[in-house]
Amino acid sequence: MKLGFGDYLRAAFNARPIGMLVPPNWIGLAAFGLLGMTNAGFWAIGLGLELAYLTTLATNPRFQRSVGASKLSDTHQQWQRQIDALMSRLDETDRRRYRAFESRCQSILNLQIQGSAVPTGLEAQADSLGRLRWIYLRLLVTRQIVRQVLGEGAPPREAGDELSGRIGQVERQLEAPDLTADLRRSLSSQLDILRQRLDKRSEAGQKLTFLDAEITRIQEQVELIREQAALSADPEALSRRIDEIATTLAGTSQWIKEQQQIYGAVEDLLLEPPPLTEPPASEEKIAQ
Repeated sequence: MKLGFGDYLRAAFNARPIGMLVPPNWIGLAAFGLLGMTNAGFWAIGLGLELAYLTTLATNPRFQRSVGASKLSDTHQQWQRQIDALMSRLDETDRRRYRAFESRCQSILNLQIQGSAVPTGLEAQADSLGRLRWIYLRLLVTRQIVRQVLGEGAPPREAGDELSGRIGQVERQLEAPDLTADLRRSLSSQLDILRQRLDKRSEAGQKLTFLDAEITRIQEQVELIREQAALSADPEALSRRIDEIATTLAGTSQWIKEQQQIYGAVEDLLLEPPPLTEPPASEEKIAQ
């Protein structure tokens, strides 16, 4: 997250020490505002002091680090709430599966912290691993959506067999020679609908197979990265490898968007979030 000078100025304007209910800057502005009503010169003095105060505080490196950390924390909290909302749509098995995947991603960073006195490139790796986690979560949610559309009852193949049986039954009814025109028209329309349903169910079954394959593929990719992290002495090469894998999943991400639009998923599933994986706290300690 890159903050500009304007962001630091806004933060300085509203900054308040711990324990104070009102920012001291507001108190100063109010005081000079009241004094200026008796002598306009106080307004000029107050303006100069305000500019000096804001500039000094906004350019202070320690204050900038504090503002950056606060913004980063707020962003992660916001996206964590959205992740929790998505996970609430999953069944318990898939929730455990996602948490296990999340833990494996974090372990990649932890392995490098343990294996190097001054690990480098962790921020870039956390960014790419965050994208992998986001795609993985969306695959799980998309699979859940498709399953719900297909129904919670019989498996796709059994439900397809049931539809095929109903199609055969309607076809036999249509073979009767004494059907009225209205009944024949109704049965023909019903047959057309059943055939469309069978086609869509077959298509959904193929999508479920693809989703299962992609979910497993990403899991195996992360396991491979984890093994490389344990054996590799080149963090930069590992960072490039993680980024390459995240890039190859761009097509999968686009496919997920298309499916969520087809199956009526809510808009927040279609948004690309900022990195989801926070750099390990240990990295900050080492840097100090």
